[in-house]
Amino acid sequence: MELKYQNVLVTGAAGFIGYHLAERLLGDGCNVVGLDNLNPYYDVSLKEARLDRLQKEANFSFEPMDLAERKQLQELFARSGFDVVVNLAAQAGVRYSLENPHAYVDSNLVGFVNLLECCRHHAVQHLVFASSSSVYGANTAMPFSVHHNVDHPVSLYAATKKANELMAHTYSHLYLLPCTGLRFFTVYGPWGRPDMALFLFTRAILENKPIQVFNHGKMQRDFTYIDDITEGVVRVMGRLPAANPQWSGDAPDPGTSYAPYKIYNIGNNNPVELLYLIETLEKALGRSAEKQMLPIQPGDVPDTSADVSELVDAVGYKPAGGISKAREALTYLVLMKEELDSRWLKPKLFRFGASSLLGDIERQLEHHVSGGYSASHRHPLG
Repeated sequence: MELKYQNVLVTGAAGFIGYHLAERLLGDGCNVVGLDNLNPYYDVSLKEARLDRLQKEANFSFEPMDLAERKQLQELFARSGFDVVVNLAAQAGVRYSLENPHAYVDSNLVGFVNLLECCRHHAVQHLVFASSSSVYGANTAMPFSVHHNVDHPVSLYAATKKANELMAHTYSHLYLLPCTGLRFFTVYGPWGRPDMALFLFTRAILENKPIQVFNHGKMQRDFTYIDDITEGVVRVMGRLPAANPQWSGDAPDPGTSYAPYKIYNIGNNNPVELLYLIETLEKALGRSAEKQMLPIQPGDVPDTSADVSELVDAVGYKPAGGISKAREALTYLVLMKEELDSRWLKPKLFRFGASSLLGDIERQLEHHVSGGYSASHRHPLG
């Protein structure tokens, strides 16, 4: 069932995915309230820079707030009248959950139940929330399907994301609150998190420092470009989850329900080996990486791969391609520049498509030189 919406709450709006989603919704003419607690898990100035861009839009307002602050959250819902809520606020990071577990309980559990209660009491028509590919945990059947059992997490972060799915289903069952969970797979792109491998590797190579390659490079990730993620989220926002009439308690399907509840994978459906990513960066930067080969870290999984067939069938989602195409893309772009000159790399004459890695690398180069995060118009590719 399709849903028309105008007033949207995006939690985690200063974060990587939240910023891009808010920007997309503003461009679509929605009224967007962005909520974020601006926690210092990574450079707060990057979050502030994202917010500065959003706050230039007349139909955007910002609420500096933590989801764990129940009273403030209730007051926000009481005065706002949200049609759709998209929850992208969470304490991120698999490895950090080993160091600071309580941050994950406060943000991902306490904060989420506060949000569920507010949606329940204020007639929100659809709650869309971020889950994670991490919920697949010890699963090894590839590609990961929403119909697979996910009862064996290997990190507290993954356990809190699985808990979010269970909590949302409970509210769908008890109060008929339409809830859709999205399991994101390794998102990358401009304005990305500096703790992710793409940026850590780029910075280390530029500074002639060794990069840490875990599991001795025997890892694969389903890298998914941010534009593919936001497109998928927007399409899901406008589609209310419906009860599955074929659902049976004798053989329960984890991905659907008798309640208005649905889970989707949202990934690129094209996993890439970690060493391939490193080779692509080396070619783009014109430098070789010094690799420090290490065993797999606690909480990590060796491989991820998304079966996105459910999302394709539901909303016509089709990822535009990812890092696996980047090396060919770089070769083609170099050829364009050498044969036709640099003007042909400008968007007025040449558009490359959604999933170019080159623009992201150029941004990191500028950050390395200037210490600042450049505006998107300075690096138009991608």
